[in-house]
Amino acid sequence: MSSDIPLRPLKKNSSDSRLAALTSRMASSSRRKQQQRYLDTPEDEVNLLASPAEDLENAHDDVEVEEPVRRARPRPFSSLSNRSARSSVYGGKDKSRTVPFRPSEKLQSKFPANVVRNQKYNVITFFPLVFYEQFKFFFNLYFLLVALSQFIPALKIGFIVTYVAPLAFVLAVTMGKEAYDDYKRNLRDREANSQKYLILEPTALNSEALPLTRAVPSSRLRVGDMVLLEKNQRVPADMVLLRTSDSSGTCFIRTDQLDGETDWKLRVAVPSCQKLPSDRELLSLGAEIYADAPIKDIHTFIGTFSIHGYPPGEGDVPLIPKVEPLTAENVLWSNTVLAAGSAVGFVVYTGPETRAVMNTSHPETKIGLLDLEINRLAKILCAVTFALSLALVALNGFRGLWYIYVFRFLILFSSIIPISLRVNLDMGKTFYAHHIMNDNEIPNTIVRTSTLPEELGRIEYLLSDKTGTLTQNGTPHYLRTNSRANGIYAAEMEMRKLHMGTMSYGHDSMDEVAHQLAIAFGVSPEQSAKNRASLLTGAQLASRGRRDMSSRVKDVVLSLALCHNVTPVTNDDGTVTYQASSPDEVAIVQWTESVGLTLVFRDRTRIDLQLPDGSTLSFEVLEIFPFTSESKRMGIVVRDKASGEISFLQKGADVVMAKIVQRNDWLEEETANMAREGLRTLVVGKKRISTEAFEEFRARYHDASVRLDGRNEAMNAVVVDCLERNLELLGLTGVEDKLQEDVKPTLELLRNAGIKIWMLTGDKPETATCIAISTKLVARNQYIHQVAKLKTPSEVRNELEFLQSKSDCCLLCLDLFRVEFIEIATQLPAVVACRCSPTQKADVARLIRHHTKKRVCCIGDGGNDVSMIQAADVGVGIVGKEGKQASLAADFSVTQFSFLTKLLMWHGRNSYKRSAKLAQFVIHRGLIISVMQAVFSAIFYFAPIALYQGWLMVGYATIYTMAPVFSLVLDRDVNEDVALLYPELYKELTKGRSLSFKTFFTWLMISLYQGGAIMIMSLVLFENEFLNIVAISFTALIVNELIMVALEITTWHIYMIAAEIVTLFLYMVSMAFLPEYFDLSFVITTRFAWKVALIVAISSFPLYLIKFARSRLRPATYTKLA
Repeated sequence: MSSDIPLRPLKKNSSDSRLAALTSRMASSSRRKQQQRYLDTPEDEVNLLASPAEDLENAHDDVEVEEPVRRARPRPFSSLSNRSARSSVYGGKDKSRTVPFRPSEKLQSKFPANVVRNQKYNVITFFPLVFYEQFKFFFNLYFLLVALSQFIPALKIGFIVTYVAPLAFVLAVTMGKEAYDDYKRNLRDREANSQKYLILEPTALNSEALPLTRAVPSSRLRVGDMVLLEKNQRVPADMVLLRTSDSSGTCFIRTDQLDGETDWKLRVAVPSCQKLPSDRELLSLGAEIYADAPIKDIHTFIGTFSIHGYPPGEGDVPLIPKVEPLTAENVLWSNTVLAAGSAVGFVVYTGPETRAVMNTSHPETKIGLLDLEINRLAKILCAVTFALSLALVALNGFRGLWYIYVFRFLILFSSIIPISLRVNLDMGKTFYAHHIMNDNEIPNTIVRTSTLPEELGRIEYLLSDKTGTLTQNGTPHYLRTNSRANGIYAAEMEMRKLHMGTMSYGHDSMDEVAHQLAIAFGVSPEQSAKNRASLLTGAQLASRGRRDMSSRVKDVVLSLALCHNVTPVTNDDGTVTYQASSPDEVAIVQWTESVGLTLVFRDRTRIDLQLPDGSTLSFEVLEIFPFTSESKRMGIVVRDKASGEISFLQKGADVVMAKIVQRNDWLEEETANMAREGLRTLVVGKKRISTEAFEEFRARYHDASVRLDGRNEAMNAVVVDCLERNLELLGLTGVEDKLQEDVKPTLELLRNAGIKIWMLTGDKPETATCIAISTKLVARNQYIHQVAKLKTPSEVRNELEFLQSKSDCCLLCLDLFRVEFIEIATQLPAVVACRCSPTQKADVARLIRHHTKKRVCCIGDGGNDVSMIQAADVGVGIVGKEGKQASLAADFSVTQFSFLTKLLMWHGRNSYKRSAKLAQFVIHRGLIISVMQAVFSAIFYFAPIALYQGWLMVGYATIYTMAPVFSLVLDRDVNEDVALLYPELYKELTKGRSLSFKTFFTWLMISLYQGGAIMIMSLVLFENEFLNIVAISFTALIVNELIMVALEITTWHIYMIAAEIVTLFLYMVSMAFLPEYFDLSFVITTRFAWKVALIVAISSFPLYLIKFARSRLRPATYTKLA
């Protein structure tokens, strides 16, 4: 891993001049013209530009560069080829920089301000942008045009308020919500920008009396500032680490909000700055830092540190600048947190150029699929309205001001696309959101985007983060008090198994390991038990066979206690914190402590272990070979200070260790057994080395380490040749990555619901494989195909062709052939993408959305998941222990992954089905009255005269029908238990059958029939006066709508019954207050009652018969399960 660094003593050698020549040439292209230059051959320049980032990262940070022996003739040049190459990469502008200590004001002003800005609007852009977002939808634009038309006298029909008020209400609510959300974002931005940081004050050089530091807000930090950071302080900008409070020049940072990994990363200060007596000397140091142009990759940094003059008394000014290479291990990225101690950093990137900002995409305004479908239907309805208006004018022979008549008909039929639809749907969404947030079974769930509840019922792809989402988000370190019996485990992993060939220890028999270890170190069982504060189980007596076993246990436990990169740090309160860059290493060190071997001290050159009796074992660290995803192993060479014995210890993946350790007959089988249990496996080996052999190795290894060409290959070859041969196989460990509660059943249920699950993680493929197996994301014995480290397009194409023929689960790390990749990957039942940066996660989500046109849900818990969450159709954030950044950016916030089950299967189902039914019913309500208007106009000489005017139209859309229609949001087709027990029901929702062109045209035909039947029957039963036809037809219409609501309800609710009765009562009472529309002397007669009853029977009874027949002949799927 990029964060693991060689913990070796600093070495000096004349051959270091070769590395110095390399690094000084790399910096020369950006150095100031007055400084001495070095002559580069064109070949060297090309190689330097073309060399991958890892060549620089593998340059030895621990090698101090002395004055180069080889001198080149100086000449002034501008390194044109370097600049042009970078310009082509960075869009025509070279953004690399060389920043001296104490830079000028002019130079600092060239770089962007360090301002955090997440606001979507400002005072000027708010209204234009909000109006654009609202009226870019045809639905809203249509209502706006209709409302504006009422201000033209020739087009005015009825009350203006009936057209303007609903639209104004919708806009006011939307704008208020947007303004409030943006105000909250502004408050968060201001809080972040005003956070104070201490910077070293250059004026302090002139006088000892002046303070060394000055507090400035984060937004005022500039490139070239030296920032003093304290423990638990967030890093405000990308900066090179100059000094730390730790004498070793190292510090740990937490990167959970950047890459999502909760393990701590080790960072190394610039050696030349670390060895200065104090921070004050930094202000007088003659130095400059070169930093390459800003890029998104958080694992890569290319830079150099050049010294031209030491502080007075610190040494002579060198004739030739001293140059040290800088890699990602020397840099603190913005938005990370200093985990311990204090540090001084030199700002190199600010604001939009920081890695954190470059990896964060701006949120898009999300629109639900249901809203898009309704928008499409609105266009069809508008075409129907226009065609109907034109047809009526045409049938009248285009007489008079026919174009005015067309517009009047358009306004008369505007209820076909009712403005109340938008109001009803928005109120429905608010109700669903309230229902979700008040569900006691998914406590503390928050709906942040109330416009998307229906989307939860249409999800077909679930993209999940790993750490903190599927696995527990515990901090990957271990706290213990000075009393070892009172350890507080806070890790997310746990050592579960140790297999030693002839002996295997499970989680419940680790006390036997402790007993054997105590015997091996000559500690009495009683003393061992007393010190460990635990009771021993199993046999207590050590026979001669046990003596042999105890020495083997000692070897494997000692190797595990030494071969790692864990550092114990004592906190202010006396507790000890294990700091590490990998949580599985912490789990193993916790385990060695639990069996009696405690890590008490660790630096770059020494490791101290404490035995159960309190005595200490001390080891000298001679060499360390950090774990990388390529090598898949980690090694260390240590010397026992007591005996002087040198040992090479190594642990790693079974696929590589099987070739390194001695032949055996059990490793492959046991590794497979542990993998099936979902455990992370590590093979442990050991080799004793003589002093002569080690010195020979060290000399060869150092020679390889200063090579300019093929350095990595040469170093690896020396390690393989001298050390990695015939290691003694000590044992096999199995570490469990603790999953969140109910992850396995949740994933199984979601798969059964037809949802394809992808796991996107920044972790290595080996870890992702273990989690995929342990979470049952991959079925038992399912073939897992890994695609990684492909270098050429032909290799990628070969892999894609293979996958096309074998659609099973696969692990992916791809960049090329995006379209081909997504075509094949979307056919696979499960996909795991490893080593994903935040923007790559977002890119995968967008690829799936654009290629499949399906609904994608992304779930994560860290700041690195924000881009993915914002790129999804539905973003779900988990409130993690490491922060709420993902939760705040998400549309829905939950506290557990398992809550997805209820959120999708139940709330998603109800929200979608209810909104689909509500939308179609509101459209039907508008269509039926428009059909009646068309029939009326056609009969009365195609005159554009309103059938119902004034309060009747206002009442029709509000008190006469709104409550019963809106009560459909309480309807449910199945109960909760059935929905969760049969997730297969969810598959029906994803097909979108609840609201489709088929259902729309069904409702269109119902409206045509009912509208025509009511109007024609009213005319047939005409009573001589026009007043009576209005009373008869309108009453029949209202009663018909109440009956239609009743026919649509699947499960009755008390509020539904109340809405029906109260609405009918209000209508009957209102007749007395509207004498201009209702003749009371006629309304209270039996003649009125039987005519209305007859009309309603003709309009609604046939539909009841059809529904009854369909329920018997073609029942819905859910009715078979209820």
